[in-house]
Amino acid sequence: MEPAQQPWARDRFATAPVARLATITADGSPHLVPVVFVLEPDRDVVWHVVDAKPKSTRALQRLANIGAHPRVSLLVDHYEDDWSTLWWVRADGDATVVGLAHPEASPALDALILKYPAYAVERPEGPMVRVAVDAWRAWAATPSAGP
Repeated sequence: MEPAQQPWARDRFATAPVARLATITADGSPHLVPVVFVLEPDRDVVWHVVDAKPKSTRALQRLANIGAHPRVSLLVDHYEDDWSTLWWVRADGDATVVGLAHPEASPALDALILKYPAYAVERPEGPMVRVAVDAWRAWAATPSAGP
């Protein structure tokens, strides 16, 4: 596992409200969607859950993509007109789709509910995406950039 290049990178990633999940379709095309997520505090594992927000189908393209090509990236970033505050962090890893009965799913879902209060009102039914991060990349305009 490659550690984050910058000491601030993992913390900024963990506290970001949304990430962009990049997957690859069966024909090799990129597929990018915004997701809410949690990063486990003691391990480089990111969790995302399929929730009840309106979707055209529960058989989501991202899930099929992970089944065909498990390699994914998650990107969080910070933008302001003051470019001295810009930063981004990317987590690369292997994803798996798991059901809520998976042994690690319950604590991850609890963490998602704590981070996103809307999930306490309408508990997600899954499935969940588990990303085992093996590489971190980060950049900031200045060492103290961002929140």
